[in-house]
Amino acid sequence: MNIIFLGPPGAGKGTQAQKICAALNIPQISTGDILRRAMKEGTETGKKAKSFIDAGQLVPDEVIIDIVKERLQMEDCQGGYILDGFPRTVPQAEALDTFATIDSVIELDVADQVLVDRLSGRRVCVKCGATYHLSMLNGETHCSNCGEELIQRNDDKAETVLARLKVYHDQTAPLIGYYEKKGLLKKIDGAQGLENTTAAILAALGAKA
Repeated sequence: MNIIFLGPPGAGKGTQAQKICAALNIPQISTGDILRRAMKEGTETGKKAKSFIDAGQLVPDEVIIDIVKERLQMEDCQGGYILDGFPRTVPQAEALDTFATIDSVIELDVADQVLVDRLSGRRVCVKCGATYHLSMLNGETHCSNCGEELIQRNDDKAETVLARLKVYHDQTAPLIGYYEKKGLLKKIDGAQGLENTTAAILAALGAKA
């Protein structure tokens, strides 16, 4: 089964993709991961991507598309995969259609205000990387694992989260309409808790936990 995960930042795409991959025994294809892998292995497309990144530029669509195409041709993808972070735009989706057949598109639907509260309340340990939420800390400011200070990352600040959500709505949300027209979209409530969300995704895919 070839699956795409869509959803705004903080919706839990990465976490849910890991759980669904484990349940279905298929790989999770994260654009960031395959970019880093292609650059590390020195593939032709990896070298192209590195040249843009080294110059401080965004990697253009055609290079990202070539890297995804390379990855999907690998043996471990022949039984299915989950694409997480690609496509991000309708032109990327149209390019994907030329070399892959997508069976289902999962949209994790979470209201903007819930995402702002979720992300802006996140605190991270500067030493071990453990993650907490203000709602669970009861005023505690240090990590329960190693005792180091907890901080708020810049990209978790409310104004930054709102800016990231605007980019998502402007650029990626049109994909929802694109896949809805194809009859592939399955909308899942991403605010119903971790286990319930996983169960809802598996049910939508016709799979068992």
